[in-house]
Amino acid sequence: METWIEEHLPKLVRDLMPCNSCPLANTEIEINLPGQRAVVDVLENLIGILFPGCHGHASIAYDACENSLRKTLIETAESLHDQIQRVFAYQCAFEQCTDCDDCSVRADAAVAKLLDALPRVRAALREDIQAAYEGDPAARSTMEVVLSYPGVYAVSVHRLAHALHAAGVPLLPRVWSEHAHSRTGIDIHPGAMIGPGFFIDHGTGVVIGETCVIGARVKLYQGVTLGALSFANDEHGNPIKGIKRHPDVEDRVIIYAGATILGGQTVIGHHSTIGGNVWLVHSVPPHSTVYNQQPKPLIRKSGLTPSP
Repeated sequence: METWIEEHLPKLVRDLMPCNSCPLANTEIEINLPGQRAVVDVLENLIGILFPGCHGHASIAYDACENSLRKTLIETAESLHDQIQRVFAYQCAFEQCTDCDDCSVRADAAVAKLLDALPRVRAALREDIQAAYEGDPAARSTMEVVLSYPGVYAVSVHRLAHALHAAGVPLLPRVWSEHAHSRTGIDIHPGAMIGPGFFIDHGTGVVIGETCVIGARVKLYQGVTLGALSFANDEHGNPIKGIKRHPDVEDRVIIYAGATILGGQTVIGHHSTIGGNVWLVHSVPPHSTVYNQQPKPLIRKSGLTPSP
């Protein structure tokens, strides 16, 4: 092995060295994006702010909460400002922007918007947690929901990512949402608008698209897809961005496991129930019940005599 390294390593290093604008490496000479781990660390700090003492290694004494919260908020705001400034600068360079506001000023405004949104995010999460507790007979306490339910974690991350997305910040909300996706199996685009009291039961395989609008007290089960029916293309054959592609789900709808609802013009009316494995590409009125016909199982006798 030593002989191979001596003979081949210099050329291998030269072959693998990224260029200044390589899309596979974060090595811009003047602009460096924050690393993925750093971005996730800021996210986990924000989760810790929303749920003090719940997702760390130990609980926090009540008397220490105020100082701990103040310290974490300051550190998180400073880190987040640096990361947002970097992604704004990178976006400007990528788009060859020559006439825009200062990236630091824009980062100040984005951080302020996110911090201002934290009380509203926490209020919505309280309703989400209560909905999970009330909607799952296996839940023994709201703290069990907070500490162990993947759906609550995914929705918590989404509400933070959506606030950052609404502030116009590129890239970082997607890193946050994909971190939650990899951890929980729940894929929620940060652009989706979701009302309070939202509960994803079990969760694995749920997909919620960018332009979804979901009302209050909606419940989804595993494997539900709220997706796009098709993609409109421009004259060059590229997908057109920024148009409504995903369905709307009104208040107090229940969607059971494996259901697929597609299309930007599809609306599920309030107080409706969508059964398991239903495929929908058109709207249904309020108070609808949609389900597949009950299949008739075919049972064949094996013809074998059971062993004694």
